[in-house]
Amino acid sequence: MSALNQTAAVIVTFNRSAKLMKVLDALAQQTMRPDVILVVDNASTDDTATLVEARARQDGTIRHLRLPKNVGGAGGFHAGMKAAYQMGAHYLWVSDDDAYPQPDAIEKLHDALVGFESSTGWRPSFACSRVEWIDGSLCEMNCPRPVWDWARFVRPQTAWALVDSCSFVSAMIPRWAVREHGLPIADYFIWFDDAEYTRRIARSYPGIFVPESVVIHDTPDNRGVNFGLIDEKSLWKFKYGARNETSFRRREAGLISVLAYTYGVRQQMKSAEVPSSLRRQIYGAIMKGLKFRPVIERV
Repeated sequence: MSALNQTAAVIVTFNRSAKLMKVLDALAQQTMRPDVILVVDNASTDDTATLVEARARQDGTIRHLRLPKNVGGAGGFHAGMKAAYQMGAHYLWVSDDDAYPQPDAIEKLHDALVGFESSTGWRPSFACSRVEWIDGSLCEMNCPRPVWDWARFVRPQTAWALVDSCSFVSAMIPRWAVREHGLPIADYFIWFDDAEYTRRIARSYPGIFVPESVVIHDTPDNRGVNFGLIDEKSLWKFKYGARNETSFRRREAGLISVLAYTYGVRQQMKSAEVPSSLRRQIYGAIMKGLKFRPVIERV
């Protein structure tokens, strides 16, 4: 990546070619277009490869990074961010293959990162967008987590709240944060990889929530992550989430934190009357998390 190419978009996809094409359309309309668009293809079996390669022939900024096997969202973001960093990107914009940034979404994140540092003297570890569902309401699964003094620098014209965690749906991460804290944990496969990573880089300084940067998340329904919503179809994702967050809590805060987490999960499942057969599998995933020690790769 040359000196002029400083912003890389990383989009992770798997078998959602129609939505992915809408994401590429939205990126083409950005007021601040990424210098490189890395489409990380998790070995899709639909027409994703054909469509992306056709787009790449028309748009020289698009790169098709096809992985040999499906390594999940976590593995995809790990591979994409690593490639973007090695290309020399100064800013890495990461997002899903079903999230459509409004025309000025990326520019607003970049301007907020630069503007916050110049006005306060503090260097945010990331900036994240307001993620809306298809009806314009706040997308519950993509709400960032505020720090205790979140409103410290909030002003009428710059309502940038301090947060220490966000999803990988429209987040901009500066190069220095990757250099100092490494890459997302590929072995998580799916769920909690974004929360773990943003909390890790926020050790240097919190990130900022930028409400004027808007992205539409085209999910089937608008639900947060609640263990009371488990069914046979979604169980596999919740098991990854339980294992991954348990591993993180064990690493960062010890067994007391794991016990508090387990109690919360239990209460959610009990209140929703989740079948005991599904509950047992979640408890099994938590037990696996106690011994799960994935490696954090540095760059």
